[in-house]
Amino acid sequence: MALFAIGALFLALGSQAACIAASASELACLSRPQIRVAAPSSSWKFTRTQGPKDGESFASIMKTADTTQSDPDFAGLIVRCAPRGKIDVLLPLIRPFSPKSHPKVTITSAMGGTLTFEASMAAAGAAVLLPDEVSAFAAGKWQTTPSLSVVVQESDSEIKGMVALNGLREAYHSLLTNCGQ
Repeated sequence: MALFAIGALFLALGSQAACIAASASELACLSRPQIRVAAPSSSWKFTRTQGPKDGESFASIMKTADTTQSDPDFAGLIVRCAPRGKIDVLLPLIRPFSPKSHPKVTITSAMGGTLTFEASMAAAGAAVLLPDEVSAFAAGKWQTTPSLSVVVQESDSEIKGMVALNGLREAYHSLLTNCGQ
């Protein structure tokens, strides 16, 4: 049941994230169909969602959380194409925060090193949008890191999670080749 909920969340987030990236109203975008594409040869899922305009679509790669080492409210990691050639990194949540909140996110790499950021919310509070500088880690250091430990703090709430990064290099390159299409 929990895996079904996470899968449904990823499908919904992919659609909402693409619409938010395109600056369209979420309600108009929720009815847009998803275009599923073959996944890379890893456990990363590649998805292309239709944008608000005819012929417009957005690509993303997603990895579900290690459920044995994560809180039930942590769903995983999303790396998506954004407008103007930008790459966004998001942390989808099962229990959303306020869309106006700015949670503190601490990311610890299995190889050592800890980073703390102030983030914002996307997808009506169901995903934490990490700052732009985090995309450089997804493009580089994280591709050789076995896993990430994540802590998302907002007011009195704390959500912890773990995401294995195996296969990120291949999935990320697949994403880049599909961003402009």
